Amino acid sequence: MSESLPPPYPPDDERLADLETYLTVQLMYVRSQRASRARQREIQQRTAPPAPPPYRIQRSLDAGRTPVRVHLGTCVLAGRGAAGVSPEAARQALAGRVEACAVCRPDTELGMIEG
Repeated sequence: MSESLPPPYPPDDERLADLETYLTVQLMYVRSQRASRARQREIQQRTAPPAPPPYRIQRSLDAGRTPVRVHLGTCVLAGRGAAGVSPEAARQALAGRVEACAVCRPDTELGMIEG
C-alpha cells in the first residue's frame, strides 16, 4: 500500500504565519545581499584602472621624438611616456625597422619573427 507523505506545511494558521514571517525575512536578506553585491561591482568597475593598450612605442628623447622600440602594452620597460598603439601600428613600426623589445618580444606576439 502506498503511504501518503505528510503535508509540506503545518495545518494551523499560527504556524503558517510564523513560516511566512521567516520566509519574508529570508527573502529580504537575499535581496539585500544581491543589491550590496551589485553596488560593489559598480564601484569596482568605476574605480578599476583602464586596461593597458595592446602595444606601446617608445620614443627617443631628442627633438624629433623618433620611434626607438616597440613593446607589449604590459611591458614595464616601455616607460610611462610610451604611446599606446594598435596591433596594426605596431606591425607597421616593426616593418619600418623600429626595434622590438628584447624582453617582451612584441614581434613574436604579432607573428613577425624573421627566421
